[in-house]
Amino acid sequence: MKRFYKKAEVGPSEEERFSVLLDARPIKTPAKIPLELPTERLARAIADEWEAQIDTIDPATMPLMRYAATALDRVSAHREAVIDEIAAYGKSDLLCHRADSPVELVAQQDDVWQPLLEWAAEAYGAKLTVTAGIMPVDQSPKSLEALRTVVSKLNDMTLSGLHGITSITGSVILGLAVVENHMEAVAAWDASQIDERFQADQWGEDEEAATRRANHKAAVLDAARFLALISD
Repeated sequence: MKRFYKKAEVGPSEEERFSVLLDARPIKTPAKIPLELPTERLARAIADEWEAQIDTIDPATMPLMRYAATALDRVSAHREAVIDEIAAYGKSDLLCHRADSPVELVAQQDDVWQPLLEWAAEAYGAKLTVTAGIMPVDQSPKSLEALRTVVSKLNDMTLSGLHGITSITGSVILGLAVVENHMEAVAAWDASQIDERFQADQWGEDEEAATRRANHKAAVLDAARFLALISD
């Protein structure tokens, strides 16, 4: 789509919310829902994304707009399903599936992942069981319900950002750690890549895999930025 507007800016909306105006007209989501945003900072950042479009509008360069639209179009309409989808990562959370060798990799996983599981157990009452390998392990229904309760208390915008981090890293614990400001997004991404980094150090990494990892890292950082901007 070609750029069809001259100016993108922030405008007021209802109930102390903010909108993004294209030539003084408020924009809507792909589902035609008014883009009403919780903070002026987020509205300004999304307006900047629209303003940065040159000749052609490229949605791939507008991650904040995408997360906001997802919150309004998908999360709001299917909130319980989204909560279930995020919380279900607790059944096979990345942090629970450890290598059994070599010892260097086992040590790295234990050093980084175990404190995060202990944090989740203390903060949420969600004690998850660790296993070696990729085979599923039965997690405590009480712990899984505790995770779902935590996720269910988040607003739609936060759920949108959390879903992005959780689905990319494969860990609801890492996602919640970023939401709760327990760890920085870069640290969460690095924690999710212990296996991949170890293998790359041992055997090298092809260009396609490196590009994929770079794109995923950018998406995690975009989600974290979105989460920061929805909070005053």
